Amino acid sequence: MDSSKLRQVLLDLPSNAQEPIVGNIFIPYLLKLLDFDATETVPKFATGNSFDAVDYAVRKNAENDIFVNTKSNPYLLLEIKGRDINLSGNSAQYRSAVKQLHGYLRGSNCKSAQWGIITNSRHIQLFSKHGKVIHPASSCLEITPDNVDEIVAAIKAKIDNPPRALTVAIYNNKGGVGKTTTTVNLAATLAAFGKQVLIIDFDPNQQDLTNSLDVKPKEDALYSWLENKPSPSFPPGVMFRFSFPTKSTGTIAFDVIPSDKKLMVLGEERLRQVIRIAKLRQLIDPLKSLYDYILIDSPPNWRFFSQSAVYASDVVLIPTKHNNIFSLQNAAIVIKQFIPEVQSFRKDGGPIALPIFFNGEAITPAARATADRALDEIIEQAKNDKTNPFDLTPYFYSRYSQAKPDHYIFNLPSYAHIANAAFARTPSVYRNKTAYDYYFALAKEYFLQ
Repeated sequence: MDSSKLRQVLLDLPSNAQEPIVGNIFIPYLLKLLDFDATETVPKFATGNSFDAVDYAVRKNAENDIFVNTKSNPYLLLEIKGRDINLSGNSAQYRSAVKQLHGYLRGSNCKSAQWGIITNSRHIQLFSKHGKVIHPASSCLEITPDNVDEIVAAIKAKIDNPPRALTVAIYNNKGGVGKTTTTVNLAATLAAFGKQVLIIDFDPNQQDLTNSLDVKPKEDALYSWLENKPSPSFPPGVMFRFSFPTKSTGTIAFDVIPSDKKLMVLGEERLRQVIRIAKLRQLIDPLKSLYDYILIDSPPNWRFFSQSAVYASDVVLIPTKHNNIFSLQNAAIVIKQFIPEVQSFRKDGGPIALPIFFNGEAITPAARATADRALDEIIEQAKNDKTNPFDLTPYFYSRYSQAKPDHYIFNLPSYAHIANAAFARTPSVYRNKTAYDYYFALAKEYFLQ
């Protein structure tokens, strides 16, 4: 279809066009430019989320599977708003539309959906769905007759070539919250679930991940990789295969990029001279077709390596301790300051924070009540910040499941068996069923449908 027709539609649409007019006039031309025809478009698609229906669902037809007839396995969902609805910035109407789309994408009839769009014909934003995770694939973009061709072409390029991998930085600005243990055991659990997983030790000063798996890298292997041009393969000596035989499922394996000594001795100033913050993201990008998950173990600071890890990620998983106020305060800093800082550089809406979880401690009702009071105080302070008001509620209290109470926080309760497994240089989930059950619950809570 000639894109000039979409430009003309934008010029002709009334400034106060209501949702039905936007849907009837703007959306058909948008979908045609995204290469979906009428037989591949279902309006008012039942998502399976209560009685909710999303405005449009689309999917390419297969030989004997015409989407408008079968209404099964949607690929992309569109939620439409009127032109009078404010989808710019971080308005309440924008947040409501995003929450609504997230609910649709998590509906039981939408497990196959990989993309979601919100638009009112003034603004448009694309979201990517990977398992249970939904994250921005673009910022919320203003549409004009002059830029609509470029914006729609960029969206089409993304939805035609979805990345296989989700990149996750495991990060908290506070040490001692179990980032490395989470990275290793989550990787092992996802691998046991049949996923292809790569983990990266991006904490060269401690190298706990590298040591915990007893990997012996070359002195400058990771440094050399960071100097290379992006490639869909690894230079020799950069990636190691960690495998473990099991009685029930055979050999389980995941890939590891260990840290090295050369990065450890380079100072912050020298690092920034020879390697840009964006380099890790650029190197990971061509590898996304090889893996389902790429996990990055990050150091407890906000310097080169942690900034690079967060910059490279789609989402940030933040372990905390319910009985450590500093881990909760630092999680708040990551969410309201550090991640927005990276978003302002990337300008594509990412990364975003996943809700925090309590890591590695048993919680009594009294201790949980104390933690809730601390969290509520941190939330209230962030909301009332005169220079940067920020609502931390959805990042502290998970709303992934409507069946759970508003103050639900996932808890991974014990480290006793996990610490013992470290001496065996083997992820604890491969040696201890209780550990596996804990981390399987973590994987299901955040990642697996």
